[in-house]
Amino acid sequence: MTRGTTVLQFDLTEDQRMMLDTVTRVRKDVIEPNAKKWLDGAFPYENMEALAEIGILGMAVPEEYGGIGASVLDTVLVLEEIAKGCYVTAMAVLGEVGTQCRIVSHYGSDEIKEKYLPKIVDGSCILAICMTEPDCGTDLGNMKTNATVKNDRVILNGAKTLISRAEEADLFVIFTRVNDVPGTKGIGCVLLEKGAKGLSADACYHTMGGEYLADVRFEDVEMPVEHLALGEGSLSKLLGAFNTQRCLNPSICLGMAEASLEDSVRYLRDRNAFGHPIGDFQGMRWKVASMLTEIEAGRSILYRAAATADPFPNPTLAAMAKIYVNEMSIKVCSEGVQVHGGYGFIDDFAVSRNYRGVRYGSLGGGTTETLRNYVGRELVDRMDLETGIAGMGLF
Repeated sequence: MTRGTTVLQFDLTEDQRMMLDTVTRVRKDVIEPNAKKWLDGAFPYENMEALAEIGILGMAVPEEYGGIGASVLDTVLVLEEIAKGCYVTAMAVLGEVGTQCRIVSHYGSDEIKEKYLPKIVDGSCILAICMTEPDCGTDLGNMKTNATVKNDRVILNGAKTLISRAEEADLFVIFTRVNDVPGTKGIGCVLLEKGAKGLSADACYHTMGGEYLADVRFEDVEMPVEHLALGEGSLSKLLGAFNTQRCLNPSICLGMAEASLEDSVRYLRDRNAFGHPIGDFQGMRWKVASMLTEIEAGRSILYRAAATADPFPNPTLAAMAKIYVNEMSIKVCSEGVQVHGGYGFIDDFAVSRNYRGVRYGSLGGGTTETLRNYVGRELVDRMDLETGIAGMGLF
């Protein structure tokens, strides 16, 4: 090594280690032992209560409202740890620390912030984000839901589908067209309280991961104009906040991949065949070696993407992190099932639940196909033809 060379190194701070130690204790004592319980679609309220007690649900809430105001990287670390114990719980927590909470805290009115942010911290307010429509997923310019502003009121009409936590939600964060402005220029956001007249939710879709997803409808729903968080022309702000989801979604996938690897190593030590632990066989060792290599590569790009957040992550690096970790985790969790043989196919073994859970990752928060299009477009349109590709993010 030449004199003066800087070694690039990533390490957790003491505060981060203490935080993760606390989360790990809750995972092992409360979350992990009952993970199978949530496969029927019940909401894990008891786990949320335990996490609220240690401040986790307030990670995206500013300190002045009783939260932690944690960084995106800190939130990635915590969700990764929770997901090692239970996919359903990790997804429930994502709803409190992800895009919807950050939209409320950055763009909500003072009245909304004062009313709901402290309740998010103590676990008494569940959030739901409503984007997907029956005929519109990624194609936001084709969104039909519309909010019409009339003096001091907003009137909302439309329908959303495949919505998480809709029946439990106390506050809905709704992407909507505003005043019928066409195309992507018309997209804004309203914040709707539960119990509003004309609001209905039917959790009619049970997922392979365990949760229920809902159809949500708005029929002449009225709300104060202060509930219009962002008017038309706000898509770039909404997608900026949504880039956070493109780090938090893969953090859950990363945690499940790690859990599958750890369970696989334990199984290789405990299971015997032909008079030896199956971990003595080269084929099994190669499997776990590849799993670890894939996990560490995913961890690197994800942590780098999360570290760019100010307040939201670099969109291109976040997209690449989501693509890689989503697809990596499917391969790793599949190998975890394979290592366990027939036992890997039953609910009692966590590798089975992890394999089903990670399959959500590449579908939610922007499909990997859509994100590949985005990254490719950025590369083709913006690469400097003289200097080529520069490194992105932090090391």
